[in-house]
Amino acid sequence: METIKHAGKYVTEKLAGAGAEGSKKANKEIAKDSHATVGTCAEAAKDAIIDKKDETKHKAKAEGHKECCKH
Repeated sequence: METIKHAGKYVTEKLAGAGAEGSKKANKEIAKDSHATVGTCAEAAKDAIIDKKDETKHKAKAEGHKECCKH
């Protein structure tokens, strides 16, 4: 039963990590946009940093759940 719980959490965290990664990439593109205002670029850069932190956190949690499934 615990293996099923960890498998479900693994999938959830893996998807959340992928979502954060996509958001990070989009925000990086906005931050580099020469037509965007300085404020918009700064906000997008800040958001990209937050997304990277979230991506790393979710991927680490997913790996933890994956390891629990192996035992």
